[in-house]
Amino acid sequence: MLRILKSRVFILILVTIVIFVIMGVSSTQNSNANWVSNIVSVPLSPVQKFLSLAGQKVEAGLSFFNDIKSLKKDNDALKARVNELEKENRELIKLKEKNEELCEALQLKDHFESYELVGANVIAKDPGNWFNVFKIDMGKKDGIVNDAPVLTNEKGLVGRVALCDITSSKVVSIIDEDSVVSAIISKPGGGHVIIRGDLRLKEQGLCRMDYIPFDADVAVDDIVETSGLGGIYPKGIIIGKVTQIRKTNSEMDRYAIVEPVVDFKRIEEVFILKSRKQ
Repeated sequence: MLRILKSRVFILILVTIVIFVIMGVSSTQNSNANWVSNIVSVPLSPVQKFLSLAGQKVEAGLSFFNDIKSLKKDNDALKARVNELEKENRELIKLKEKNEELCEALQLKDHFESYELVGANVIAKDPGNWFNVFKIDMGKKDGIVNDAPVLTNEKGLVGRVALCDITSSKVVSIIDEDSVVSAIISKPGGGHVIIRGDLRLKEQGLCRMDYIPFDADVAVDDIVETSGLGGIYPKGIIIGKVTQIRKTNSEMDRYAIVEPVVDFKRIEEVFILKSRKQ
């Protein structure tokens, strides 16, 4: 019996029973046992405060984790919406670019009324960084013929069709060493010149201007366009601008470097001028 009384479990149970009895007795406001409740509650007040504070902390922690979970869900939804908007924005940009291309193509069509405009995609090119020789997805079945002029939608001269098969065509651009174009300097007193490809300049995407008349007024930034002579290119197609004027061994002779208006590193689509007479 003494051993049981000394047991910690027995003491804990006894204390618990006493506390519950006191709480029951003191539940009435005017109970005479309130002084007993005060004796018990005063020492237990710090414990109660600690347990209450701990409960609040646990509740706050659970609320914090719930908020994090909710924020993560909202963040994932926002990311998905941002990705969707970015996709829509890219599509709108593509539509805008396509619309601009169509508008420029219509202007191009108005400029060359005696020609039919045929759009084509670049499907292959020769090795190298520049599109000096490449293949397009239009051929004889589309009415394409050899020596048909090839342009960009911005009325810039790309080159000419060199060889046609049934479904595709080979295009030689103006920076290729086999290209020769009759041109004029687009200003009063400019005169007729020849624009041709050069093996060394090709690696820079440039052309050479030869046969500059002695009395021709040529300067840096002058615009050069097709003259309409030679039977291939109609008049008025922009070739590029003069970037340098160089002397040769003869003081009377000179040539110039021309930067084409076409970016021969990034050609994806072109237009072929097909004569309505054919």
